Amino acid sequence: MEFEAFNKIPRLSREIVITEKIDGTNAQVAIFNHDALTSEELITPHIRLGDWVIFVGSRTIWLTEHTDNKGFFAWVYPHALELVEGLGEGRHYGEWWGQGIGRKYGLNEKRFSLFNTSRWTENRPACCHVVPELYRGDFTTEAISTQIERLRTLGSVVAPGFMKPEGIVIFHTAGNLMFKKTLENDEKPKSLVE
Repeated sequence: MEFEAFNKIPRLSREIVITEKIDGTNAQVAIFNHDALTSEELITPHIRLGDWVIFVGSRTIWLTEHTDNKGFFAWVYPHALELVEGLGEGRHYGEWWGQGIGRKYGLNEKRFSLFNTSRWTENRPACCHVVPELYRGDFTTEAISTQIERLRTLGSVVAPGFMKPEGIVIFHTAGNLMFKKTLENDEKPKSLVE
């Protein structure tokens, strides 16, 4: 029997990052050098741009022009060069939101907002946004309550003037875990709310 160690437990009282939870659809852009991929990996639908391969995904599947998710693949295709040059190699996760998706936020267009606020502040492609960071500091329940009330009272930060924001995402840096808290129906599973 192979020995399996018990995982180290991170301390709760460490840094958290609270961002606004946007009501859209989860999306990812994965960029890799063609020569680093196996022939099996290249079977997956992708966009080829010189030496680069771009995979476009939703939360659960890779997308194509025929299996698009709210037009995300169709948006990535013309922005491929900008995404490769601005994001670089790796997996880049975000929310695809706006016109015709979820709460719509009163927008006449769709936007891709990256989740990693530590990496994507100013140096990102012009076609991409970043989810708004509301708080960065030690974990406290007060910090979480304060940001929920801020959204409830002042409305969305990502779409100023929109008074029905969805909630927050809390990223616990030491635990490398994310949690969400919604303004409405937080006590119910998502399957019972929709």
